This record gives sequence, structure tokens and C-alpha cells, in this order.
Amino acid sequence: MIKAKGITKNYGSLQVLKGIDLDIKKGEIVSIVGPSGAGKTTLLQILGTLDKPDTGSVLINDTDLSKLSDSRLAAFRNKNIGFVFQFHQLLPEFTALENVMIPSLIAGGKSNEAKKRAKELLDYLNLSERISHKPGELSGGEKQRVAVARALMNEPAVIFADEPSGSLDSMHKEELHRLFLELRREFNQTFVIVTHDNSLTVMSDRIIHIKDGIII
Repeated sequence: MIKAKGITKNYGSLQVLKGIDLDIKKGEIVSIVGPSGAGKTTLLQILGTLDKPDTGSVLINDTDLSKLSDSRLAAFRNKNIGFVFQFHQLLPEFTALENVMIPSLIAGGKSNEAKKRAKELLDYLNLSERISHKPGELSGGEKQRVAVARALMNEPAVIFADEPSGSLDSMHKEELHRLFLELRREFNQTFVIVTHDNSLTVMSDRIIHIKDGIII
């Protein structure tokens, strides 16, 4: 489902990725681990189309991302990829419902249809009573579940998560981990997760270790 071959990335004279080959199957939960500065987040951003490699190729569902124009790449990202970040990245001026609706509205979806799906997702994530609350009125765990709902809005092929449990306490970490497993079981959702959280790596199907820009 995701195929990366020969991925390299330099920032000036610093070579961050030194030739990454990777194959991820649909429905897998894959954790990417390694020390700080190993290139984990850079790889995640390249796989997620937020950055481009200097050399190499990334294919998602047989689409070669290097062959897409910037506008087509943005459209592909919106339709096929969901993101969950450590600090949620919710827009503070919008309610939980409005935050979840945003990917659909960006894609040109109808407001009433986007609202219906957003409500269904928030209900599925046990947030139906919080839909009118803004992020500042939600707990850390609730904000992360809203972020997961937003990531799921356009039924993406894959969700990329960068330290998704990094800002959560132990109870909410466990809740998030159970949620990922449930989403995989219910929807065969694919997850690629950068994490330092050992309890999250344990529940993954596969752990990819990166050190000094290469997979070890």
C-alpha cells in the first residue's frame, strides 16, 4: 500500500535520510522508532507528502507522488491521508464539530454532508456531547480524539501520527492506543506512527528502527 524506495533527504550539508526502503501493507499498524535526530519525523513528513525527498520515490496505492503537481498532490493528501500530531493542531476558534468538518469542506464537500459525517465520527469516539465545545474547553484526551476524528473525515487510506500520545497522561495514552486498535479492527485502517512511547510500539504489528538516517 505504501512503497518507499531509495529515499534520501539533505538539509544543507546534513544528510538526514540516507536511502530508506520501506513497504507497508494495508491495515498494518507500524511504529517508527529511534533516537532524536535519527530522521523519523523527516521520513514521516515525506511519506505523508508534507515534504519531498531529494532522491527516491514514494507510492501510495500505486500513485507515484513525485509525478503529481503541487495542486494535485494537495488534493491527493486531503483525500487519502490523515494526520494526528502530538499537540492536536486544532483550530481554537472553531468547535469540535467544525474542526472535524474542515477536511471535507476543503475537498469541496457539501456542508450538510460534512456535518453528518463529523457527528457520526464524534459519536463513534464518544464525543457526541462535546461537539459544540471549542478546544480550550476539552481535556487533552478529548482533543486528541477530535484530532483522530478529523484525520478520519475523508476516509483516508492511511493515518500518519507524529508522537500522538506524547502530550497525554497514562490513562489517555492507553485510551488512544485502544482506539487505534479498534479503528484497525473495524475499518482496516492503516497507521504509521512515530513514537518514543514503548507501550504504543508494543501494540504495533511492526516496529521500524531508524538510526543515523537508515533503517537498522
